[in-house]
Amino acid sequence: MPVLPGAHAIAVMALTVFALFLFTRERVPMETTSLLILVALVLGFEVVPYTAHGETLDVAAFFHGFGHEALITICALMIVGSALEKTGALEPVARLLGNLWKRMPSVALLLMLLVSGVLSAFMNNTPIVVMLLPILISIAVRTGSPASATLMPMGFATLIGGSGTIIGTSTNLLVVSVAKDLGLPPFSMFSFSMPILIVGFFGILYLWLVAPRLLPARASPLGDIKPRVFDAVLSVDEDGFAAGKTLSEIRKKTEGTMRLGRVCRGKLDLVRLPTVVIEAGDRLYISDTPENLKRHEQLLGATLHNVQDAEHPVSEEHPLSAEGQQLVELAITPNSPLVNQTLSQDRFAERHQLVVMAIHRLHSSKPIHKDVGDVVLAAGDVLLAQGAETEIAAIKASGRVLVLDGKIDLPRTSRAPLALAIFIGVVGAAATGLLPISISALLGTALVLLTRCITWRDAAGALSTQVIMIIAASLALGLALQRTGGAEYLAELLVWATKGLSPAYVLSGLMLLMAILSNVVSHNAAAVIGTPIAVSIAGQLGVAPEAFVLAVMFGANMGFATPIGYQTNVLILNAGGYKFTDFVRVGIPLTLIMWVGLSILLPRFFPF
Repeated sequence: MPVLPGAHAIAVMALTVFALFLFTRERVPMETTSLLILVALVLGFEVVPYTAHGETLDVAAFFHGFGHEALITICALMIVGSALEKTGALEPVARLLGNLWKRMPSVALLLMLLVSGVLSAFMNNTPIVVMLLPILISIAVRTGSPASATLMPMGFATLIGGSGTIIGTSTNLLVVSVAKDLGLPPFSMFSFSMPILIVGFFGILYLWLVAPRLLPARASPLGDIKPRVFDAVLSVDEDGFAAGKTLSEIRKKTEGTMRLGRVCRGKLDLVRLPTVVIEAGDRLYISDTPENLKRHEQLLGATLHNVQDAEHPVSEEHPLSAEGQQLVELAITPNSPLVNQTLSQDRFAERHQLVVMAIHRLHSSKPIHKDVGDVVLAAGDVLLAQGAETEIAAIKASGRVLVLDGKIDLPRTSRAPLALAIFIGVVGAAATGLLPISISALLGTALVLLTRCITWRDAAGALSTQVIMIIAASLALGLALQRTGGAEYLAELLVWATKGLSPAYVLSGLMLLMAILSNVVSHNAAAVIGTPIAVSIAGQLGVAPEAFVLAVMFGANMGFATPIGYQTNVLILNAGGYKFTDFVRVGIPLTLIMWVGLSILLPRFFPF
């Protein structure tokens, strides 16, 4: 049994366990957990300094993650990838897939899986999923087939392909960079592509031939919610409740549910102050469902009219009208500015002229007992909204949410070829060794901004606070584990637990452990913490560390078995109407395929 390390190492290991626990808590944002980790490390080592070999650990070292080469590269690649998304550079690919599906759906599904995998080897998974989701939903609507049969296989194909190059996922870049910091020779762009290519072939076959048959037909989570919102006018009657009452009293009478747009008296618009007194003949412009409009009419003693028809009260002969209005589903993406915000805080209705009528929560199926405008939104939530076609087109172009409206309407601008050329240049320069990926990605960022493929606002929107904070905190935690001897102790513990087994079995067990962790905590955090442990394990066994580092990387990319295993999983969860068990049913066999295949191939491609 290995000897316990010092108090500092034990404290850091305890903090690591606590951090991994917090990462699994839905109510605690991951960026908040990351900040708490940084604060705990800095305060702890400042109050109780750690000294080893006559050298004291400088707490400023825990901030180096914010300027780490890997983090800068990841942010630069996010921006360059955003240029492809904003300009619609990949729109022809999506069109081709949509057209092919009409004639040969089975072949189109295979082609879609291959395209998804290849593209994700060179760019972030999220833009690919965002691009293909509306296409696949549109195809499902037109053919009458469930979208659930295709969305999950597509999302998993991007995870497989993203494992094949150093820029395929942020996890890959992090592991490669941390390994380089630990003294390992740098990996090239395609150093580990061959094992993924071989094992990924069987994974894609599984997603093509088996996975759709394992997935039950799921309906859209909002498919049965069909309320319509109507703009209407309440004309205040002389003997009604509203006459002589303040707006505050009127709102209280309707229990605060009335959505009031304007208050008109003659040709004047009154300021909607709570103390304004409503008089007979005033007109209240409101928006709501037919049932609520009639309820407001009765409660306030007013007469209901259509906005376009002030002469005739609403009746069977003159029903409510909502001309030019459309229902649309809006998915909250992980990078959306609406995450951790309420619609009221965002002033969503005023900003977009859309009325949100219902919310489908990612983490809860319980009914919401508060106004939809006061619900704190999370990534993966879906909003059911109504508005004019022009307003829906505008919010689609804004990129603030993912529009799931069943239409193929992707952006396409004159700068799309330029954005694609810049992206190919970034990848080509790194692949040929002309420039390190960090420099070529930063150069690409400068080019897409200077050529106006995207704006600075788009670039800022492409960055994820969650990703930045998790990476910075994980790098700090990994450094603390390494410097205090915690990583060495954990490596000794694993070697002791697997005593008598060959290095190949230890490697396989390490990969499976990382795969399990990636499905319950942040895959980036698990990878960064696991990399120094993998190097220490290899040192304990007296073998080359490359295969063990790659085992950590590949295991951390196997986020197939839960909706929280990877950020794109939360998008396809709601869009496909999936349940948690669907990910388990399809994800566990895929994890076994990848784990067994890579356990066999890694020692052969990277001998001990």
